[in-house]
Amino acid sequence: MLYAGRFPGDDHSRLGVTVSRRVGGAVIRNRIKRRVRETYRLLLRTMLSPGISLVIIARGGAGQLTSEGIGAELKAGALALTKRR
Repeated sequence: MLYAGRFPGDDHSRLGVTVSRRVGGAVIRNRIKRRVRETYRLLLRTMLSPGISLVIIARGGAGQLTSEGIGAELKAGALALTKRR
């Protein structure tokens, strides 16, 4: 799940990642968070305008995704956000 918003008067982009215990153990949750942060760093930061804050909530099944799968999901969400403007 992907939420986006803007703070008035703030041009800094932020990323928040939440992974529930239902997704898996600590190793899996931390792996998901690392992969999401890396995808944000490589792809999403350049796609979105400055000042956009994202909150990503990992759901069940996220532990089975590869890095490429996570990247594809987040890229699709970011593209949907850019089309909404």
